Amino acid sequence: MELSPRYNPAEVEDRWYQTWKERSYFRPSMDKGRPSFCIVMPPPNVTGVLHLGHALNGTWQDILVRFHRMRQDNTLWLPGTDHAGISTQAKVDEMIRTQGKSRHEIGRDAFVEAVWEWKDRYGGRILEQMAKLGASVDWDRLRFTLDEGLSKAVTEVFVRLYEEGLLYRGYYITNWCVDCRTALSDIEVEHQDEAGQLTSIAYPLTEGDGEIVVATTRPETMLGDTAVAVHPDDPRYQHLIGKTVILPLMNREIPIIPDDYVDRDFGTGAVKVTPAHDPNDFAMGQRHDLTQIKVIDEDGRMTAEAGSYQGLTREKARSRVLDDLTAAGLIRDTQSIVHAVGHCERCNTVIEPLLSLQWFVKVAPLAQPAIEAVKTGTVEFVPERFEKIYMNWMENVRDWCVSRQIWWGHRIPAYYCRAEGHTTVSRTPITACPECQSPVDQDPDVLDTWFSSALWPFSTLGWPDDTEDLRIFYPTSVLSTGYDIIFFWVSRMIMQGIHFTGQKPFSTVLLHGLVRDAQGRKMSKSLGNGVDPLEVIEKYGADALRIALVLGSAPGNDYRWSWERFEAGSHFANKVYNAMRFVLMNRPEGFTPVSETSFHPVDQWIWHRLNGTIESMTDQLQRFEFGEAARAIYDFFWDDYCDWYIEMTKDRLKAGGNAGVLSTLMLVAERALKLLHPFMPFLTEELYQALGSTQESIMIADWPKPQPNRSDTDAAEVVDYMQRLVRAGRNLRAEVGLAPAQKAEFVAVADDEAVLTRWQKVGAEAGALMKAESLELRLKRDSAPLSRAISGVTRGGSIYLKLEGLIDLERERERLKKARAEAIKEQGRIQARLADPKFVERAPADIVAKTRETLAEWEARIERLKEREAALR
Repeated sequence: MELSPRYNPAEVEDRWYQTWKERSYFRPSMDKGRPSFCIVMPPPNVTGVLHLGHALNGTWQDILVRFHRMRQDNTLWLPGTDHAGISTQAKVDEMIRTQGKSRHEIGRDAFVEAVWEWKDRYGGRILEQMAKLGASVDWDRLRFTLDEGLSKAVTEVFVRLYEEGLLYRGYYITNWCVDCRTALSDIEVEHQDEAGQLTSIAYPLTEGDGEIVVATTRPETMLGDTAVAVHPDDPRYQHLIGKTVILPLMNREIPIIPDDYVDRDFGTGAVKVTPAHDPNDFAMGQRHDLTQIKVIDEDGRMTAEAGSYQGLTREKARSRVLDDLTAAGLIRDTQSIVHAVGHCERCNTVIEPLLSLQWFVKVAPLAQPAIEAVKTGTVEFVPERFEKIYMNWMENVRDWCVSRQIWWGHRIPAYYCRAEGHTTVSRTPITACPECQSPVDQDPDVLDTWFSSALWPFSTLGWPDDTEDLRIFYPTSVLSTGYDIIFFWVSRMIMQGIHFTGQKPFSTVLLHGLVRDAQGRKMSKSLGNGVDPLEVIEKYGADALRIALVLGSAPGNDYRWSWERFEAGSHFANKVYNAMRFVLMNRPEGFTPVSETSFHPVDQWIWHRLNGTIESMTDQLQRFEFGEAARAIYDFFWDDYCDWYIEMTKDRLKAGGNAGVLSTLMLVAERALKLLHPFMPFLTEELYQALGSTQESIMIADWPKPQPNRSDTDAAEVVDYMQRLVRAGRNLRAEVGLAPAQKAEFVAVADDEAVLTRWQKVGAEAGALMKAESLELRLKRDSAPLSRAISGVTRGGSIYLKLEGLIDLERERERLKKARAEAIKEQGRIQARLADPKFVERAPADIVAKTRETLAEWEARIERLKEREAALR
């Protein structure tokens, strides 16, 4: 296979992805004699499009999957999407409105059918985009949270929880969106800081002339107050506990109650209690058996319980209540404040904490085994620090509201008898009440999207049926996801997995951070600082995107992107491509690498470097240190292989007849490409094929193992001495400003015979790398001092660059003299600063220390310039 002069990622990537799919390389081997490795893809919403967070997480997962596949593990990466109830319904709602209709006009069945049509047409876009990234998922096992099999699992879980007494229906405070007309989970609520007003209102005592003052940011909810609460130990109010006040505007008598929840240091130390419109007040209401009065309805308007305010919106009611309280002389104080206000993540409507009839899961019994699983290390978090966040959430978890008042999702399998009101929860649809045979109505609500996604690790593998996939791949190996959904998804998967299968759902929770811009800001449309991964792929290729994302990432840490990173990824791809082109251009037709060990120290050195890279990368990938592993192979290719080894072999290749060097070039490249493959799969496949390797694809090739018989520690030492010598020689060339191609004469003086012997083994390579006209190697004891030469120190000796005939010596003397005068002037300035007692005494200690270091650097520079001047005499 011949490589084109220029690398074209678009042509290469599309071609190889199709080939991999056609050859079924993404499918697991199903070899029961090998370890199984399984990742289930965190299901993106069917409404979603690829963003950098998806690209980062997808790349991490693909690295793991390709690594384990090359280790010949029975490897499965299972893809899928989430139906995303509220978001998807909103998309189709909008589409129907553009047609001049509404979902209520066309009815539930027609609307759900329209959503399925939309899903079939647009719902797979993000998966197509993941394929552009190179995701090696088993497409034959693609799942969707509303698939028939997954729906069966959801129903089974709901029924079992109900039968076990872990699921119930009741009134509770939920996050309610008055625009979407549904309860929301906590993760669907975005809190935004907004300006508000804290109003202090006087509640007159029923008896006497006294009053108690409460402060609120929601005066319209006072219409539903059923108590005023104070702390039981607050001496200001102990004499009022048990007495009553008259609720302003409603003229209703309500009690003053004691409760430990009250913060006596906040505001007046007395709070209004509205059980139907605040979760904390609801809890207090339950403790004190208070009435729940709902004054705001599901549409955001005031109810009949709000009296004369009935029918007003929340906002108009607030304004009217404040006006009426002012007229009644009951406002004692107002303060402008900034507070966090919950908004619906979809429509940005302010959330209303609302009492409503919902289905709830009792979480506490499920949480304890999930807590123990993490405490005992059965489930591990990477990084470990996130275990504390998980534990804090799980140990304080509340019951989970799982019902949603929308049409798109898993319909709740509960049926209500029209005659007697019996509730029946059933695995199969029913039309008649089992107790009285009367007609039944199915609950109109659907389940929270997180309910079905909590079952993802085992429902996707066929549970509740006893499938081969479930037996082989469950528990799964790694869950890779963002740290921002530990509460809402990770914890629920662990709870449900242990409860319904008796086993953990995965062994490791691998957490990535958020992708931010170069200034550290979260990407958002309003800031205009986002980037489309597909745009990066179109411009630079998927491999460049992948390597750029991974090099800058570490588990649990946020990632800062910039276009420069992606451009650097592209440069690296071209560097590797051109290196392989160089190798192939020097390969005679029909050449086959020889397997015999080469004894040239340069060849043994590159094997030594490769062996170290294999060991470190294998360890780093097993510890999920993708950034460190990527850096190891990046440095090996760029520095060791391209900048050093290829350059050191050029003269030997020109001389011809050296099968050893060409074999080493090819064999090392083949193994290095395998190490790079999980990070840059397309480029490495193209180059692997061009090298003519025996395996039909790099995807199914073996992960490299160190080959210590090919390397030698002494040879590695020899090259290390040589590299230091070359660097010192190059520094001397730079000091006198030689052009890159200009030849020069060098003399290297070794401190002892052992150093000289090492240099002699690679003298030709060292001279070529320094662009030396000649490189004379001497022993220190046999070497006379050199005049008209500049010197540098290297490991085990010194190196001299002869200046006679190379540069204008008189001009160089003038340059050095001027440079020394400028250095002496700078030295004097810094000495004067340090001689000032005010600076030394008042400046921060680190500034003073840094100034002293700078002085020492200038003094060393002056001495160096003196030596240079002396060398020219």
